[in-house]
Formats: sequence, structure tokens, C-alpha cells
Amino acid sequence: MSANDPRLAVTTSSVRGVVDMTHGAGGRAMAELIRDIFQRHLANEFLAQGNDAALLGTVCGRLVMATDAHVISPVFFPGGDIGALAIHGTINDVAMMGARPLWLSASFILEEGFPLAELERIVVSMAFAAREAGVPVVAGDTKVVEKGKGDGVFISTTGVGVLADGTDVSGSNARPGDAILVSGTMGDHGVAILSKRVHLDFETEIISDSQPLHDLVEAMLAAIPGIRVLRDPTRGGLSATLNEIAQQSKVGIVIREAAVPVKPEVAAACELLGLDPLNVANEGKLIVICAAQDAETLLTAIRAHPKGQDAAIIGEVVADQHALVRMKTRLGGMRVVDWIAGEQLPRIC
Repeated sequence: MSANDPRLAVTTSSVRGVVDMTHGAGGRAMAELIRDIFQRHLANEFLAQGNDAALLGTVCGRLVMATDAHVISPVFFPGGDIGALAIHGTINDVAMMGARPLWLSASFILEEGFPLAELERIVVSMAFAAREAGVPVVAGDTKVVEKGKGDGVFISTTGVGVLADGTDVSGSNARPGDAILVSGTMGDHGVAILSKRVHLDFETEIISDSQPLHDLVEAMLAAIPGIRVLRDPTRGGLSATLNEIAQQSKVGIVIREAAVPVKPEVAAACELLGLDPLNVANEGKLIVICAAQDAETLLTAIRAHPKGQDAAIIGEVVADQHALVRMKTRLGGMRVVDWIAGEQLPRIC
């Protein structure tokens, strides 16, 4: 976040102090919290209705809905925070169906004692992310739990989008012979969080890749309407997401280690920490599977977009009754890319 970022231009004089139990009790304190922080920064025509539910417009097309919970620690990290992440994550889940995100809802679980200035900073960032993406937060809720029964703030978001007729994007659509692409470097988000959590300093700061991808998806579908699969490799990283697709489509997947883009500083950090970049979470990258003959055209379209300049073709779909994901290593061998065992990076999103 630069010194000129609009998210820093916020007055917090009205929200000194900390969250207490009265902020969730339904009385004056709760009304003031909603007015001074949530309504003030998230303001839009839907929230202005002031009802228990938002009355939305009529849409033409199939509806898509996704929901997400965010418990990331720390709540502020290089390249983002829990507020922007909540917006980006849900927008991306809707976009991975090929849909255009329309509206979001957000609910907050606040722990007694959480600083109100930090809460406002989170909501300001959330509002900025929603407006930048053109997807408003139209409804919300807030609850407060006793000190020690939460961890500052948890946010749950739900998104609704519309899917155009003829678009068929699903994890079950991969076919043998298809090409597999990624939109950029792997592991940035997870390593950014871990470095902040354990107070590691690297020569080059590692920044989370948290960003909305619906505009990139729109450009991709314009170039290749027949895209088969879209997924964002969040928790569990590239390895978990490819295994999900392989099982859902009942196919095998082969990727090439040398083709998977990883920033040198992320690779170095993973080596230091004993992590595999394939297992590390991303919050602003996607996996796309398309027919092999469309791969180069799609790659060109992704690289032409500001959010896809490091895109690469990393492998192909193969016939395999065991639905295994395998990788051709740099040394010329082949190894299985399995699901991550245990919890490598807890509370990464």
C-alpha cells in the first residue's frame, strides 16, 4: 500500500477505543458502530435501504453463489489485509465459474477488546476493494464474542453472480489432451503471510498476490469461450487444486516442474522454510484448462492482461483411471504430486 493509497486517507477520530460487548447487543452502541464504520465506508444504494435484507435488481442469466470464511493471521500483511482478502476471495470464487460477480454480503465476528481503529482500517480496505472491483457489499451483520473466545476479527462473505448462457466452466470438464495453464507465479500469498507471522526479513519483500480476477476471466472467455475449467489455487496451493480437478474430472494430470512459474525470492524462502511452492496458497492467481489447440491463443490473451503477465502453460491432462497428478522434474524423473499432508500453513486465508 503506497503513501498515496486512498485507503490511508481515513479519519478515525469517531472510532477511538475498542470493541466491547455492547457493540453486539442491539442497542445504541451497536447502531453507532454500524453508522460510523460500516455504513460510512461501505455506503451504496443497497445498504441505504436500511432493511433486514437488500432488494436487488433483476438479472438475466443463471445465478451463481459462493461463500467464504476468512480467519487469516495476521490480519494485516504485506500486500493486503483480511478486509480486501475477503472481497477478493469471494469475487474470485464466483468468477471461477465463468460468472460475472454482482453483489456481496459480509458478516463480522468481532472479539471484545479489538481496536476500533483497526476495525475501521479493515472496513476502509474492504470498501476500496469492493469499489475497485465494481462489486458492492449490499448486506451485512456483526456479532461480538467475549475476549478470549475469538481472535480479533473473522469475516464471512457471500457473493452472487450471473452466468451467461452457453458458458460451461466446471472442475468436471477436463478431458485427456487438454492443456493446463496458470496465470502467474505460485506461492506469493502464503510466503508473504508466513514471513510476516514468523518475523522473517528477506532482501526483497514478498508481497501477497491478493487481487480480484473477474476482469481477467472476462478477457479470457472473450478470447476462448470454450474454456473448460477455472480454479483459483488457494489453500493447499497448486497441488491440492490440481488433485481436486483430477478427481472431479476422473483424469490424470502431468505438469512440468520447469514450466511452473515461481519467483526466485519465493523459491528461496520455501527452501529456507522447508516448503514446497506447489503446496503454498495463492489469492490472486488462477488455473485454466482448455483444449490443446486453444492454449497458445489463451496464453497470449492472459499475458496481455496486467494480472496475467507471468502466465505459462505448465502441463496437460492425460487418461488415468487412478486420477493421479504427476510432475516431470527438472532432473528428468517423474514424481506424484499428492495432497498436502497435515496443516502446513494454518490460517492462511
